[in-house]
Amino acid sequence: MIPTADFKSIIDQYKVIFFDAFGVIKTYGGLVPDIHKTFDYLQSEGKEYYIVTNDASRSPMQLSASFNSLGLESITPDRIISSGMLAKEYLDLKVNDGIVAYLGTSNSAHYIDNSGLHTLPVSAIDESNIDQVNALVFLDDEGFDWFRDLNKTVNLLRYRNIPTIVANTDYAYPLNMHDVSIAIGGIASMIHQIVGKRFINFGKPDSLMFTFAYDLVRNSQPDITKKDILMIGDTLQTDILGGNKFGLDTMLVLTGNTLPIDAQTRINSSGIVPTFICEKAVL
Repeated sequence: MIPTADFKSIIDQYKVIFFDAFGVIKTYGGLVPDIHKTFDYLQSEGKEYYIVTNDASRSPMQLSASFNSLGLESITPDRIISSGMLAKEYLDLKVNDGIVAYLGTSNSAHYIDNSGLHTLPVSAIDESNIDQVNALVFLDDEGFDWFRDLNKTVNLLRYRNIPTIVANTDYAYPLNMHDVSIAIGGIASMIHQIVGKRFINFGKPDSLMFTFAYDLVRNSQPDITKKDILMIGDTLQTDILGGNKFGLDTMLVLTGNTLPIDAQTRINSSGIVPTFICEKAVL
């Protein structure tokens, strides 16, 4: 197994740190203990940091507020890069009119509402407006009826040949130490298998997520290269695979989806190898 490394000695090698959110900074129990020390240190050393998350359920402002309410004031909205931002950018460029239907909560619809398009939850789509639906977005695993609205989604996609965007590609997320819940990426994968159409995936491990984050960094620091950036995550198939494919060094932490007891087994079975392994992203 890759030996567990000292967190501080690793981050000292990089100028920019990308953090996943859930499983790295916070878990189902709240903030990872002492995580504020990490961000205090990064600020004191003048290192840039961003939260690169597949969470499309809330806006950057809402995500920031959730961290602030837990006492982590250093995560401001401008430091959050979410897959919902990419979905919004796509809609702005590619969908000019009509209805954008979505699966998710009203909070998750923040991104597509801000695109100036007419947005409706899938539950509000019927025979009177289905011909006007020009895009569908998978945003969140809550806010809809899993039986009625998932069936409606399948038939909408059978009837309408429209762009279908998966803003969060995560298949599952941990509820507690033992259980997981199906995430919207898992729902989208199931529907993809049923309808047989290609969906547009945003979020890790897709390279567009990392390109978006990299471009944002280089807008303010044009001398930064990929060798200057470290991606920290708890999930091999999204955080680590995505970072590896984009050419970043990666750190797997063992506070979320990947537990110490099975980390080596998962690495061996998946073939996804992080550059470093640390118990947690804390000094």
